Amino acid sequence: MRSLSLPSLLLAAGSALLLTTACSRPDSAEQQETSAATAPPPAAAPAPELDDPTIVAIFDAANTYDIETGGLAAEKSTNPEVKAMGENFVAAHTQVRQKGRELAAKLGVTPTAPAENPLGDAHVAAMATLKSLSGAEFDRAWLDHEIAFHQAVIDAVNTTLLPALDNEEVKALVESVAPAFVAHMEGAKALRAKLQ
Repeated sequence: MRSLSLPSLLLAAGSALLLTTACSRPDSAEQQETSAATAPPPAAAPAPELDDPTIVAIFDAANTYDIETGGLAAEKSTNPEVKAMGENFVAAHTQVRQKGRELAAKLGVTPTAPAENPLGDAHVAAMATLKSLSGAEFDRAWLDHEIAFHQAVIDAVNTTLLPALDNEEVKALVESVAPAFVAHMEGAKALRAKLQ
């Protein structure tokens, strides 16, 4: 077990997601949120122990968040490519989340959510923003969100979560799905470039 700055990591990831969402809004909303989005983050609390049950909970939450945003794209988008990508993300993240839950049950690991979850707060805010948008504006904002979200997850996996994992089976699962997170991010980037 390592003592890592999980609140700092989650705060940074959450801030990136909020900033991405704010940047995709019209100018008036963008101007209103610029000062909030560029304010320095509050000082992090002392780092909690980052153990396997907490990492399993974070992994589960990350998949759940993308199932929810993917479902929103499948429901709201009028662009067939965005709609299909949303449906794909729902299917892929549902499958990965289930694998994680089955492995946790097999190992007798009870996921323990971190006390602070800025990434969860950022997800709630992103969903509210995305729900308020429509048409091409929604598509661009959703893709921007997915790019930032997947990058934040990839960074967290590589720099914090994998190094802190003790259980080799959990580590193998996370490593096995990492390429799919990269592929999702790259796919979202390619589609976003087409929607310029």
